[in-house]
Amino acid sequence: MLQVNQLQTYRKHLEDRYSCLLEKSNNYRFIDENKSDSAAFKAMKILAKISRISYLDREELQSIS
Repeated sequence: MLQVNQLQTYRKHLEDRYSCLLEKSNNYRFIDENKSDSAAFKAMKILAKISRISYLDREELQSIS
């Protein structure tokens, strides 16, 4: 059960970071293209991590049931 809570906490942290990076990317879109692209790239990497965590979280919940 502790692992489920850790996964959910980590997922929440990643989702917060993802939304922050998306906002940064959109804010710098017309001002500084390099910063915008960098933030968008980091956001894509974090989205991949969120996807993996979601899969592990789903798998963990199914094994408990």
